[in-house]
Amino acid sequence: MINLLKTRLRQGYRTQAFPPPSNPLPERFRGLPVLHPARCPEGCRACADACPTGAISTDEGLRLDLGRCLFCPACAEACPEGAVEVTRAYGLASASREGLILSGEHLRPKVEALQGEMKRLFGRSLKLRQVSAGGCSGCEADLNVLGTVGFDLGRFGIQFVASPRHADGIVVTGPVTRAMAGALRSTYEAVPAPKLVILSGACALSGGTFTGSPAVAGVPDDVPVDLYIPGCPPHPLTVLDGLLRLLGRLKG
Repeated sequence: MINLLKTRLRQGYRTQAFPPPSNPLPERFRGLPVLHPARCPEGCRACADACPTGAISTDEGLRLDLGRCLFCPACAEACPEGAVEVTRAYGLASASREGLILSGEHLRPKVEALQGEMKRLFGRSLKLRQVSAGGCSGCEADLNVLGTVGFDLGRFGIQFVASPRHADGIVVTGPVTRAMAGALRSTYEAVPAPKLVILSGACALSGGTFTGSPAVAGVPDDVPVDLYIPGCPPHPLTVLDGLLRLLGRLKG
């Protein structure tokens, strides 16, 4: 026991500050893509042809749908003029699905904070039930990481709970297969109103690599979504950034 205590003392304070004073992610991290439309040659489809999910198009100017993006470097590597640049920026969430489509002057997604009664109810304490709706467990694993000492999601008053009856909202991961569609709807209906719905990961946002599969039902149209978090999977910092912006706890 003494040795364990000594080891813990040597390790020191391990929870990282958020927002961090500087970007802590390694150079190899692939975050927000930046578009340079002026560099895109007319008629060139190199980046679009290289994208495995059709997230990028050049038919009506250079456009990128972050909701379909897997954050692979294929488009940047294929573009001969460097019209697509991958950065280390991890703030990717949007309050609307349309906000994830980058083009022209809209080159960064934005989260509108909750207002009024919703902010009063959830601004300081938010309980979430996670629904794994047919995913590969990548998004689920990174959500679990938020509960570790390194990120300590609980210090912000946000916690994952075991029952939708105890939750203020749900976090959906995976493409929502037909086998899981009923379970997702039942979970959503079990959460007391008012409630939030958060989609995390490319599969939940657009189907990801499973787009077009007959086994995929997708998130029902009548389930209102409050926050879209892109990524494959979203980094824990991306999820934390989106949640705190939604709650009005993070500015700028």
